[in-house]
Amino acid sequence: MPASRALRLIVLCAGLAVAGSAGAATTPSLVVDVESGKVLHAERATDPWFPASVTKLMTTYVALREVREGRSRLDEVVTLSENATAMPPSKMGFKPGTELTLDNALKIIMVKSANDISVAIAETLGGSVEGFADMMNVQAQRLGMRESRFVNPHGLPDERQQTSARDMAILARALILEFPEHADLFKIGAIKFGRRVMRNHNGLMGRYPGSDGMKTGFICASGFNVVASATQNGRRLITVVFGSRNANERTLKAADLFDRGFASGPGIFSPSLASLPASNLTAPPNLRAAICDRSGPMPGEDDSPTGESASTMPSLTAPTAAMAFAGTAMAPVHKTVLGPRVALNPIVPIWIGRTPPAATAAAAPAAVEADDDEDGAKPAPKARPAKPATSTAAVAPPVAAKPAPAKKPAPKAQAAIDTKPKAAAPKAAEAKKPADAKKPVAAVKPAHKPAETAKPDAKKVETKKPETKRAEVKPAAKAVAKPTADD
Repeated sequence: MPASRALRLIVLCAGLAVAGSAGAATTPSLVVDVESGKVLHAERATDPWFPASVTKLMTTYVALREVREGRSRLDEVVTLSENATAMPPSKMGFKPGTELTLDNALKIIMVKSANDISVAIAETLGGSVEGFADMMNVQAQRLGMRESRFVNPHGLPDERQQTSARDMAILARALILEFPEHADLFKIGAIKFGRRVMRNHNGLMGRYPGSDGMKTGFICASGFNVVASATQNGRRLITVVFGSRNANERTLKAADLFDRGFASGPGIFSPSLASLPASNLTAPPNLRAAICDRSGPMPGEDDSPTGESASTMPSLTAPTAAMAFAGTAMAPVHKTVLGPRVALNPIVPIWIGRTPPAATAAAAPAAVEADDDEDGAKPAPKARPAKPATSTAAVAPPVAAKPAPAKKPAPKAQAAIDTKPKAAAPKAAEAKKPADAKKPVAAVKPAHKPAETAKPDAKKVETKKPETKRAEVKPAAKAVAKPTADD
């Protein structure tokens, strides 16, 4: 008996040690049913945490509220300031003064997670980053997000900015229930700007059945975070995972939590989000030492899909998720396998400026076609050497026949120039004599008429080339000025 008691004691101590180490290693996570608001799983759900780029869910919520209440519009112009363009990555890298619509700006921050665009939204809607942060905090308090405090719209490191898994679940549920008409905003597979195609960083999309979006985030202090939603058999769940060591672990843990949530009952006797007990922690832990200040490859920039390629997506089970469900009424532990990521659709075009995509698409081909037509017509402006030929036509009468094929430029230029050289053409000269008789030059012509039969006078006309050149230089200047419009 003493030996058996000792053995039981050893096993118990070992179990407690394992549980203690597992508990110490766990990070915040939560699963909630969207319709009922019942919490199916909660682990450190009210601990304060650095939100990183999941902050942009609140940025989007405030923007959509402003639109709904008539203080803004989705087609409102958002302009990037010097302050916005100075933000570190992730960013679009637009120049100061760049304009885009609020609708495009929201799509960019949901997919690309661009910090410069987040600041531009804040400055447009709130007047300043500080003003917009006040708006964020007002909405957080109204929603009952007790552990949340915002000082910026993007989630870059700031010790004053914090949230909790519970608060982010509250926010995600509010976005889904209050703005069903904007559901597509959170499940965009990729955006396309010019030739750049930027994929959504959410590793569940294109891999996990029923995944329909939301937002990821990463800074060294927070680890890899995600707020995700998925729908299966008409039931929609929200899963929050904070503090993962890399993007793969974040994705696998969220997938495992979804599997267990969908396999569980409706959670009739489960607590609500509001009833979860407060945490004993007063400040978020800083994971920099564990995430970034270590040996080995460094994580990518904010929200980069590090390790989420198809070739590096192993079949794993997240142990923290398994431990989290120990002792609960959830489904038993099983493996979560995620295969290669399929093509992310839809790919949504975005653009800068105020022009809607339909008008841009219609105008762009038209502009290209116009350029092509001009390029095709540029062999015809090789008649430009024919225009200097009109100048040679005044110098030598035999060349005057050349502008005749190019009848378009010839009539105007010859009407002014050929009054003298067209003496060789009697019909044209006779036709123009009445008009010439009105001019004072006609008084000079009778003195030269006897010499018209002799060619020396034609040469005399040639001796008066300076006058003809003056007449020629003017049309030549006009002829050179017009072709520049074709360039």
